[in-house]
Amino acid sequence: MAFGYIAGTFPSSRIAAAAADHGDLDLSEAGTGNPGGMNTSHLMGKKWGAAVTLADMSKAVAASRVGGRLAGDVGANLAATAAVIGHCHPPGRNGGKGIAASMGQVAATFPIYMPVDATVAVGTAALPWFRQRTRMASAAASMTWVGFSVLWWRKRLPNPGGVRPDRYLALSAIVSSLVIAQRFHSESHHVDEFNQSNDLPNHRSSNEVSSSIKEAHR
Repeated sequence: MAFGYIAGTFPSSRIAAAAADHGDLDLSEAGTGNPGGMNTSHLMGKKWGAAVTLADMSKAVAASRVGGRLAGDVGANLAATAAVIGHCHPPGRNGGKGIAASMGQVAATFPIYMPVDATVAVGTAALPWFRQRTRMASAAASMTWVGFSVLWWRKRLPNPGGVRPDRYLALSAIVSSLVIAQRFHSESHHVDEFNQSNDLPNHRSSNEVSSSIKEAHR
């Protein structure tokens, strides 16, 4: 658990900003205020956004692997959930929303569900009537994740490459989903402000905003 939480606090976006020579850029303040892959993509470009997303996924995967070696499948589940908590609630700074970290948790503990997770998230995000599409996609994917983990546990279905599908798999999905939902709720006003500013007719495009930020931090 402790290793999982510590792994989750690894500041991927800050390191990416420093590596891209934007060391003064605080992704917890700029853009949507979320120090995660999507906000990084908005402000620093898709390449850096993808790098941060992969790094955040890797935190949960690594935590799960170590937890599994120390305490078997139960340790793998608990450590992966702890990584999501550490990512969302690091000490002394604003955390991310936990989407990428939870994807890493799914990849490590429940890989057979991964294609369903991606399909539900992408499909929900494509629906035009949601203002905060990422939030709705995350909520839909989380509910499906919990539902499938309970189904796999109760029906004792196979989970090749993952952990034994028991109550700890379902409990971990529930806890991580609640943590993610809380983060989205607490940061929703930042996202609304960002969306409203981008909806203004005379507002600069995302590329112009990104270029301005890059110029300011050279």
